[in-house]
Amino acid sequence: MKKIIVAITGASGSIYAQEFLQLVAGEDVEVHGLISSAGSKVLGLELGLDVSELTGVTAWYDSADFTSPMASGSAGYDAMAILPCSMGTLAAIAGGLSQNLIHRAADVMLKERLPLVLAVRETPLNRTHLKNMLAVHDAGATICPAMPALYHQPDSISTMARNFAARIAGLVGVEVEYPRWQGGGVGNSEPQNIE
Repeated sequence: MKKIIVAITGASGSIYAQEFLQLVAGEDVEVHGLISSAGSKVLGLELGLDVSELTGVTAWYDSADFTSPMASGSAGYDAMAILPCSMGTLAAIAGGLSQNLIHRAADVMLKERLPLVLAVRETPLNRTHLKNMLAVHDAGATICPAMPALYHQPDSISTMARNFAARIAGLVGVEVEYPRWQGGGVGNSEPQNIE
């Protein structure tokens, strides 16, 4: 069974975390959750939910508690996703700052060379954001901006968020079913030789 950390920060996009947790709930995975105080506020504003109403989490940990298991590389986690990831969280990770348990857990993932996926959420991006993304990428993280695909013609915001969440699940090693790009030209799925 995989053991992963899911962290929710104060960026817009709580629906991605909600859909991710619902998707992996039926899989062979144990999810340990973290949420920042800003993340809790955004969850309430966007979805009208309290963290206790999110399903699929084995245990929630206080983001101020540095005695929690994910503060150490010896705890045996397999991966971590920060979904959504605010620019403040990105900056802390890029700078090696452990101001809360989310930052520390991300730092542990990097030092242990384990998968860390940051679903960054901001637009437009300034130079500092871009430099921080590059720094975290170079340290070993995967930057996966909250940019849902539209090729599968989603019929709702939930469907769009679910398909993006499925992509995040794959990046942390949990394979779930979702519409994938099949390739090919319009009306023709056969490979084309273009000279």
